[in-house]
Amino acid sequence: MVDVTKWPLFSLLSSEERATVRQACVFGTSANEAIYVTHANEVYAFGLNCSGCLGTGDSVSTIVPKKLDFLRGKKIVSLSYGSGPHVLLATEDGQLYAWGHNGYSQLGNGTTNPGLSPTAIAANLQNKKVTEVACGSHHSMALTHDGDVFAWGYNNCGQVGSGSTANQPYPRKVCGCLQGKTAVGITCGQTSSMALVDNGEVYVWGYNGNGQLGVGNNGNQLSPCRLTTLPGLCIQQVVSGYGHCLALTDEGLLYAWGANTYGQLGTGNKNNQLSPVQIMADKERVVEIAACHSTHTSAAKTQSGKVYMWGQCRGQLISLPHLTHFSSTDDVFACFATPSVMWRLVSMDHDDVMTVSEALRKEFDSPETADLKFSVDGKCIHVHKAVLKIRCEHFRSMFRSQWTEDQQEVIEIGQFSYPVYRSFLQFLYTDTVDLPPEDAIGLLDLATSYCENHLKRLCQQIIKRGITVENAFTLLSAAIRYDAEDLEEFCFKFCVNHLTQVTQTPAFWQVDGAMLKEFISRASRCGAFKN
Repeated sequence: MVDVTKWPLFSLLSSEERATVRQACVFGTSANEAIYVTHANEVYAFGLNCSGCLGTGDSVSTIVPKKLDFLRGKKIVSLSYGSGPHVLLATEDGQLYAWGHNGYSQLGNGTTNPGLSPTAIAANLQNKKVTEVACGSHHSMALTHDGDVFAWGYNNCGQVGSGSTANQPYPRKVCGCLQGKTAVGITCGQTSSMALVDNGEVYVWGYNGNGQLGVGNNGNQLSPCRLTTLPGLCIQQVVSGYGHCLALTDEGLLYAWGANTYGQLGTGNKNNQLSPVQIMADKERVVEIAACHSTHTSAAKTQSGKVYMWGQCRGQLISLPHLTHFSSTDDVFACFATPSVMWRLVSMDHDDVMTVSEALRKEFDSPETADLKFSVDGKCIHVHKAVLKIRCEHFRSMFRSQWTEDQQEVIEIGQFSYPVYRSFLQFLYTDTVDLPPEDAIGLLDLATSYCENHLKRLCQQIIKRGITVENAFTLLSAAIRYDAEDLEEFCFKFCVNHLTQVTQTPAFWQVDGAMLKEFISRASRCGAFKN
C-alpha cells in the first residue's frame, strides 16, 4: 500500500484525516495542489489553487481541505492534470468533469473562461462512457468504453490529432489511422499524444522536436500515425514524460525514446533517440512503467517487486536504471521527482491478501487457532507453540520433549504480571511493545531473565521516553537491578539534572540505604552538590 505521507503536502493533514484517504493525486508546477477521495467517496482539495485548479469555486489557496460537494458520492476511476493546471476526472458511471485553467479551451466547454468548479463535459460525448482521461500541458484526451479517443484544447503542434493546428474547443473524435481501431489506453506528453490499441499497436501524434513520437524523425505529426519502429512487438503499457516515452511489451521488455537531456531514457548517455531503444535488457521481466508529462523522471517495477528509477531525480542526473529500496513506482515520484507529483491517481486501499506480519499480528491471542494457553493472574493468553519456538530460545528449550511444559495445554506463570507477560508474548508476534514506563520495568526484568536482548533495548527506549521527576529514581533503581548500563546512565543524569525535585519524591526515600549512599556518592563526584 502506498504511504501518502511521503508527499510533503499531505503532512498538512492530521493523522485522522490521512486515515480517511482512499485515492489521491498531487499535482501542480511545485506539487503544491492535491485532490483526494475518502472511503466515503467524498472529494476534497487543498493547496495553492493556481487558476482555480482545486475546483473549490474560487482561486483562493487553502491549507485546510475543502469538500467538492458537486462530486460527492461519485466514484472516480481516472484523474489527470495539465500544466495550467487544469484537471480532468472520469467517474464510474462514465461522466467527464473538468475545471481549472482554460486559456486554450482545454476544459472542452467551448469557452476560454477559467473553470472554478467541476463542470460536466458532454459535447460530442452523448451515449459515451468515459473510462480514462489524460492531460498534456494545455490539451486533453478521453478514452470511451467502446475504444474511441477524443481530444481537445491547445493544438499548436497537432496534439489534438485533427489534421490541423487550430485549437479545438470541444471534445473531438480522433480519426485518421485510428478509425476503426479499439483503443485501450491513452497518454499525453507536454504537447504530444499517444494511444494504445487492443492488438498491441501504438499510435502517436503532436510535437516531435525531441523524437518523442518515436517515428524515426523529429517532424510534428498533425494526425495519428502508427508507430512502426516497434515491429512484431505487442505493447501492453505506454507512458509519457515531459518529452520522452516508455513502452512495455507483453513479454516484459522495456523500450524508450525521445528527449534524454536528464538521462530519462535510461540508455547511459544524454543523447535523444528518434526511435525506440530497448533498456533494462539485463534485468528480469518488467511489469510496470511510470512517467508523467510534468517531470523528466522514469521508473519501472520488475516481477519480483524491484523498483528502478532514472532521469532527473532530485536534481541529479541518473542515466541508467538505478535499483531503489522502494516497493512502488509511486514512491519514486514522491521522493525523487521534480516536482514531486503523482504520475497517476494513487490508491491507498489495502490489498486483500495479508502479509505474514499482518497475519501473525491478527492471530495473537486467538482461541480459534491457538494450540497453547498461558494462565497469568487468572487470565488466559492464547498462543501458538510454533511461533514461540521460532521466535524465542527460551521457548525452544521449554518445548523439548523432556520438559513437562511440552505436554501441557495450559502453562501457569506466577513470576510476572498479566500485562507484562501478555506484552512479552505479543512482542514475539509483532516486534513491538506498547506499555507505560512503570510496566516496562517488569518487562525489562522478563527480558533479562529470558535473555531477549532486543526486547531489553525496546524496554529501555520506552523507559527513557517516559521518565519524569516522580518516577526517575524508581527507574534508576530498576536499571541498576537489571544491569541495563545505558539506561542506568540516562536515569542517573536525569536525577542529577533535577536533583532538588527528585529528592523530594517518595521514591527517593523508599530505596534501600546502600543504593541511596551510592547515588549520593556518585552524584557528589559529578559535582551535583557544588554551590
